[in-house]
Amino acid sequence: MAAEWRTRVADALANQRTRANIGRALDGLVAKRRAAFPDRDELERLRDQGQAIRTQALACLPDLLAALERNCTANGIRVHWAETCDQANRRISDILHRHEARMLIKGKSMVSEELGLNAFLEAQGIEVVETDLGELIVQLAEERPFHILAPAIHKDRRQIAELFKARFPELPYSEDAEALTATARRLLREKFRGAVAGLTGVNFAVAETGTLALVENEGNGRMCTTVPKVHIAVTGIEKVIARLDQLPTLLTLLTRSATGQPITTYVNLVGAPRRTGELDGPQEVHLILLDNGRSRICADPELRTTLRCIRCGACLNHCPVYVRLGGHAYGTVYPGPIGGILEPQLQGLAAAGSLVDASSLCGACDEICPVRIPIPRLLNRLRAEGVGAGSDSQVPGRGSRRDPRQTAIWRLWAWLHADPGRYRLLSSLLSRTGTLIPRLIRPWTKSRRPPRLAPKGLHRLAREAGFTDD
Repeated sequence: MAAEWRTRVADALANQRTRANIGRALDGLVAKRRAAFPDRDELERLRDQGQAIRTQALACLPDLLAALERNCTANGIRVHWAETCDQANRRISDILHRHEARMLIKGKSMVSEELGLNAFLEAQGIEVVETDLGELIVQLAEERPFHILAPAIHKDRRQIAELFKARFPELPYSEDAEALTATARRLLREKFRGAVAGLTGVNFAVAETGTLALVENEGNGRMCTTVPKVHIAVTGIEKVIARLDQLPTLLTLLTRSATGQPITTYVNLVGAPRRTGELDGPQEVHLILLDNGRSRICADPELRTTLRCIRCGACLNHCPVYVRLGGHAYGTVYPGPIGGILEPQLQGLAAAGSLVDASSLCGACDEICPVRIPIPRLLNRLRAEGVGAGSDSQVPGRGSRRDPRQTAIWRLWAWLHADPGRYRLLSSLLSRTGTLIPRLIRPWTKSRRPPRLAPKGLHRLAREAGFTDD
């Protein structure tokens, strides 16, 4: 994982075109978010409310999930539980086969990316069509989403035009954004007409009423939930909230943090399948509730805060590391700061532990998170878990990143600094051999002069640092 991570980072840093594209796009999103919250006091009040709503939901998660299932079932929504990604994929596959569906139209869903659903269904001969424009672009490019919010944010108009021309050579070439969007709309409209089943994610599931809330800007989500005979909604178990009156606060935080909009173009509330006398809507609604390690995360009082996330993407937009690398460098479904704490807990530190180092710990993500997830603190916790073989936590792969060489170095450091005499002797020797700088840290001296202190100067620094009393 570490070697692959370094390779992806090097490739990302070398791709100047992509870096320029994401820099322009993310600068715009940051500016829009800032303008959407002109009143600082009001923003902090909303963040307090959002944190409290999500904290309460996670503290009462088993009870809320039971209430959600009970009320969804009473509404006519069929609820399916999936402990693993494989179970969720099989639940979805069974529903599609039962209705003889050979094609699935999809709204935007990060959980479906987590499942690897597209590849799973395509291996069974079922066509999967992404209907979100950004998701469609990355599907055509055979890539994974680049960003939680905007999957194709790394591509400019020319790249998208060239991709459409390669995939649809019979269509006229155009680099005009409106023309490209119209082309995608025409292609997708035929898919909508022939679809038996549609799949979407869920932004929030309201336990009190058994309601599924979905927000979007393109209308494709509404088409996926109303045109096909079958609607399948898939979500992680952490997306449940207690009451319907909590939804406005979370929607305000989500939409303004994500795109700077007061509200998205479409807010869809799915409460039941089509009833007698209604003219549209699916005949069946299925809700897939995915665990995939979330129960284990929720059991840890500190790591539980990871699950507050409402997937706004603001932490990515403000992260100096993500802005320079982009989503593909992470090699995971969830990139950026939230991916740095979520993926190691889902996959394990042995598989995704390198992501906890993909941070400068500057705290920008902490400052703007709408539900106050303490991401830097959790990154430090997971870094400690990675080397703490004696830990009794439930994080998979704890201790797997422990390096015997580093352990030996730190033990040597502790031994040297435990005795003032040893410390002074070493400092004196190092001050006289400053030119013998190891190759790996030599670039550090390009913009600064290495210290060359006389023994008395080193002794003074040691005394000021508290290593010696004389």
